[in-house]
Amino acid sequence: MWYELSFLLLVYLYMSSSLAEIHPGKKVIVSGIDNSHITTKLLELGFIAGTVIEVIFSAPFRDPIAIELNGSVISLRLDEASLIQVEKMVNS
Repeated sequence: MWYELSFLLLVYLYMSSSLAEIHPGKKVIVSGIDNSHITTKLLELGFIAGTVIEVIFSAPFRDPIAIELNGSVISLRLDEASLIQVEKMVNS
């Protein structure tokens, strides 16, 4: 029983991370946003749970990054992107 829970925890940890950890060319699914003073703004921009987004560019030193979201390109600093929790897509 404990090994099944351990396996599920490892799968969850592998599959979920913050948007700041995703490299260009990868598509991910938004799973949530951490509570912050910009949470409302991120929700207004369209970072809603279940939305598929793609990291399309990162500047030198990886800050900022450009994300394609609902047909728009949005630039985020890494500290802002770290608030967005994402799940990796199996086929990307």
